[in-house]
Amino acid sequence: MPVSELKQRTIDAIDKGRETIFSIGNEIFRNPELGYREVKTTELVSSFLESMGLEVERNIAVTGCRSILNLASPGPCIALMGELDAIVVKDHKEANAEGHVHACGHNIQIAGLLGAVYGLVQSGVLNELSGKISVMAVPAEEFIELEYRAELRKQGSIHFFGGKQELIYRGYFDDVDMSIMFHALDMGGLKALVGPESNGFIGKKVKYIGKASHAGSAPEQGVNALNAATLGMMNIQAQRETFKDSDRVRVHPIITKGGDIVNVVPADVRMEAYVRARTIEGMVDSNNKVNRALIAGAIAVGADVEIEDISGYLPILKYPEMDNIFRDNLKNLGCENEIQEGGDFTGSFDFGDVSQLMPSLHPMIGGVQGALHTRDFRISDMETAYLLPAKAMAMTVIDLLEANAGKASELLQNFEAPMTKDSYLSLMEENMNCIQSKNMDV
Repeated sequence: MPVSELKQRTIDAIDKGRETIFSIGNEIFRNPELGYREVKTTELVSSFLESMGLEVERNIAVTGCRSILNLASPGPCIALMGELDAIVVKDHKEANAEGHVHACGHNIQIAGLLGAVYGLVQSGVLNELSGKISVMAVPAEEFIELEYRAELRKQGSIHFFGGKQELIYRGYFDDVDMSIMFHALDMGGLKALVGPESNGFIGKKVKYIGKASHAGSAPEQGVNALNAATLGMMNIQAQRETFKDSDRVRVHPIITKGGDIVNVVPADVRMEAYVRARTIEGMVDSNNKVNRALIAGAIAVGADVEIEDISGYLPILKYPEMDNIFRDNLKNLGCENEIQEGGDFTGSFDFGDVSQLMPSLHPMIGGVQGALHTRDFRISDMETAYLLPAKAMAMTVIDLLEANAGKASELLQNFEAPMTKDSYLSLMEENMNCIQSKNMDV
């Protein structure tokens, strides 16, 4: 069957199921859940896949699910992914009582993912493709609730804080050859962005330990942990001119606990921070400088400090061969003059970790308004937000796997991964450190 007919059949199937696709996206939006807590969302996605006659593996990393299409077919395996979790934006008008809301558009990702699967399955096109499709609804992309995730790790429920990291660790990408997903973004008058680059980051939890005393009558007998933290942040500011411009470094600490009561010298002060950079080397170098700055704050006042470094996400790598196929499909869908080439994102995505291991595709799709993670984020055009990526991803899978998976095989034959799974896991372990600086007399 000509590839043009395979694509048209898939497009027609997606158009026919448009209300079903809209419904699942909107239902997920109405039920926001944070990372590793996406119980209802996992069930919604699993039930949708099962309604198409697919077998589903639930709770692949605490939550989340997977279904493999064309399991018996020889050929490469392509992962199609979407993310399940919401974010906390308490002043968003659609936020639930806890302030949870899909202000990063992950419900859009899942609807687009399921729309692509719907089109490939309902059209019968799967039978014409050579290769497998691993459909993954991934938990915990947002790197939040660090204390909760630390407890999950302590219990042995997870090893890594991020969902895709955890799935790599558990072997769910061992048989995957290439990966595809998309992210929502306010594109103004455009429909899509192809070829983004992003920062990676290392997460940090910091505890300054001082000595309590009466803040009014005997402050000289205490050691002020809040002063140590404040000096630590000032020291970070002094380091900023040493960060390479090309590394696009971003450091943003917050104090999550500033003491206990106002008339006692603070003896227990907590911080969290990200250290972001465009390269892995830049992440590690900048993180070492930040650690020195934090320790110096403790030394200055005689406090102790404990720093826990947590493996965050790696920078996204772009693969022009994958981008070109997706871009051509967007053009075939009528978006020729509505595509932005490339994008510079100093935020981070855990898809960056996947892109270090295999050819990957991570375009940005419009149909939304407002900045990510803000009260202004909303869907403005469901056709663009939900259906355009569903069609373009399905068409890209067809291009890669039709004709005995010729394009996918050619791409993989010329591909050399920047990292192996083993070297990736070694780097992640190296980035998880606990540093202690003892300065108080015992």
